[in-house]
Amino acid sequence: MTVPRLPQPGETVLGDRLGSYPGGKGANQAVAAARLGGQVAMVGRVGNDRFGAELIENLDRNGVDSSGIERDPAAPTGAALIYVEDGGQNMIVVAPGANATVGPADAQRAAARLGPGDLLLMQLEIPIAVIESAVDSARRAGAFIVLNAAPAQRLQPGLLSRLDALVVNEREANALVVNEREANALGGRERSPEAAAAALRATGPRIAIITLGSSGSIFCDETGVHRVEPFAVKSIDSTGAGDAFMGALAVGLAAALPSAAAIGFANAAGAAATSSLGAQAALPRLEDLRRLFGVDVPSLEA
Repeated sequence: MTVPRLPQPGETVLGDRLGSYPGGKGANQAVAAARLGGQVAMVGRVGNDRFGAELIENLDRNGVDSSGIERDPAAPTGAALIYVEDGGQNMIVVAPGANATVGPADAQRAAARLGPGDLLLMQLEIPIAVIESAVDSARRAGAFIVLNAAPAQRLQPGLLSRLDALVVNEREANALVVNEREANALGGRERSPEAAAAALRATGPRIAIITLGSSGSIFCDETGVHRVEPFAVKSIDSTGAGDAFMGALAVGLAAALPSAAAIGFANAAGAAATSSLGAQAALPRLEDLRRLFGVDVPSLEA
């Protein structure tokens, strides 16, 4: 629902338009990657209900292999309630539904599709135990492993050290790297993005990436901390921007682009996604990036 401003606790705000769109971080990122030229298969769960059927049909329409999606007879399809204020900022509450019933067998089905040169992309809307299992299997298969650590929660160092790339926004980054003692020392302030990126990489992943919204992105790898500049666009709704970024990043990394180039491509996709309403509805295609920013990735044709 669009609102003139986001409500404060205990406050009622009159909204404008109520819309229903396909969503979910995993599905959004799968569609984003497919629209940008990736060959994508998704593994997960939906409910045995109308919403679940619609989500699967939408994946199929967007060129995502949905054969790995199970329909759970006991749990409803997950849903998110989203308020979007003028200017594009949002507030989101997620009811996990069938996402919470994803289990080890689902992880094994995902890993069975992987081989050297493939990429496994995961999010934290499924149980951590499932992510752990999928990471172990993906490493044995020789796949590149990317975790979008959202929604924010603390993660064990043993998991982080097995990732090729970890991607978070600023709030999520501080949730991962600031402990109670540091929080007291900071006095309510957050680390700088540069310091947070370096601290994240020190937890184990080969590449730590922090998205900064309209300010672009920062990443830290073995060569140090680097900033990747943003793309200017008139923002209407930021809901799908992070997922557009993740889908584009996965496509770029799978195509063996250098980190800075893959993240620049992802910045363009994230910016483009804010130019219209909805999550999956706003996810860009390559022609959108060419039209808006003159961005192209010729090596994806290889």
